[in-house]
Amino acid sequence: MSAPAPQAGFKARAAAAIADPTLKIAIDRTTGTAERKRAAAVAAFSEFEAARARGKAIKDHVIAHLDHYLETFERNATAAGAKVHWAASDAEACAIVVRICREADAKLVTRSKSMLGEEIGLPHALADAGIERAETDLAEHIIQLAGERPSHIVWPAMHRTREQVAELFAEGHHPPPTAFDPATMVQSARHELRTKFLSADVGISGANFLVADTGATCTVTNEGNAELTTTPPRVHIVTAGIEKLVPSTAHAFALLRLLVRSATGGELTQYTTFHCGPKRPGDADGPEEMHIVLVDNGRSRMLKDEFREMLRCIRCGACMNHCVVYRQIGGHAYGGVYPGPMGAVLTPVLAGLERSRDLPSACTMNGRCAEVCPVQIPLPTLLRAWRGRSWRERLEPSGLRYGIGLWAAVARRPRLYRFASGAGVRLLRRLGKGGWISRLPLAGGWTGSRDFPKPAGRTFMELYRAEQSGKGGPS
Repeated sequence: MSAPAPQAGFKARAAAAIADPTLKIAIDRTTGTAERKRAAAVAAFSEFEAARARGKAIKDHVIAHLDHYLETFERNATAAGAKVHWAASDAEACAIVVRICREADAKLVTRSKSMLGEEIGLPHALADAGIERAETDLAEHIIQLAGERPSHIVWPAMHRTREQVAELFAEGHHPPPTAFDPATMVQSARHELRTKFLSADVGISGANFLVADTGATCTVTNEGNAELTTTPPRVHIVTAGIEKLVPSTAHAFALLRLLVRSATGGELTQYTTFHCGPKRPGDADGPEEMHIVLVDNGRSRMLKDEFREMLRCIRCGACMNHCVVYRQIGGHAYGGVYPGPMGAVLTPVLAGLERSRDLPSACTMNGRCAEVCPVQIPLPTLLRAWRGRSWRERLEPSGLRYGIGLWAAVARRPRLYRFASGAGVRLLRRLGKGGWISRLPLAGGWTGSRDFPKPAGRTFMELYRAEQSGKGGPS
């Protein structure tokens, strides 16, 4: 029941993704729109940088005092009537959820989108227990029909084009849509899910925030499916990582201003809901029981090492929307639950560095992810930390280690380095045609997907000396 680790062959998956023209169209449609909307939202919010600094300070404060806020949240959630459960691992979290479902004699559970649920392998755990699961987020509904995993943490089905979704609905909906325009397909999904909402025994949600001083959980959606997931069933189960805590409702709203603008380019989502305990006497609706499963699953380890700052992440997806690598290969190529830059940091925590060392290396270090992160996580720094640890633990292929060692030996000898770089530049000039090199020995990883720019006829130092000489400066 553990979170799926990246399968062997990241490079093969990436190559297959690059060769899929339909996937590129789907990625460009979504990430391009997200990038433009975020830019407009940030430009219209003159206090955005100040809000980022405050968001970082809020998360850092909670992380520094996590034990205090966990105890405070448990006390207040329990006082509100919820039952709080603690899970050290993914397997323990799944076992708790399955046990609650069995105690409720649940045959059908509805689930609103939750990356924590994906992280702990909850869909597989429910299937193994013989419990029917209905995903209620429209994008999650699409990938459930397709038998796939999410490819983005905000838009799980972004790798699917509208035409592909139409095929899935035609086959999976009963009756199928009468037409395949977006409005008709959405109406078909509503019809398909309505009976699930009303007949589910248990509703399972995640939480964008856990509010310590009230014991409330907060969900953020654009479709209202979370409210239909958590309200009609007899039992509501929340699964959330322990890092989702905030001190108060005011702090939650401070982070919501960042989350929504960074994720979708809006000011607030259509539905921002705070759940504080089960149904009370006199309430018109709501669950009879509310259970909150607080999941560690490696987060306590992160408190003690250089990846502590990753616990600030509010799961907005901005880093992947702006990542030049993600926008070429999509989410599935990463192989883990979390894709993109944030996934390249988190997956080694969850699956082990030995099984995922390719992910931190699949980064150009251009820094755009850090520029757009709403809570100022230095993602390139954390990725470099994984690269350094991989090197120290000797996980790199022997050929790579030998090649870098050879380069280092040459680089430490200035005269030899100047001779080698000069010879290399002149050799590359001979291989180029029309300003580009289409094939390059020992660099097939580059030229297999794109041409290499033909270098100038001289090295950087030769060009620099010539420039300085022309200005009358030092030669």
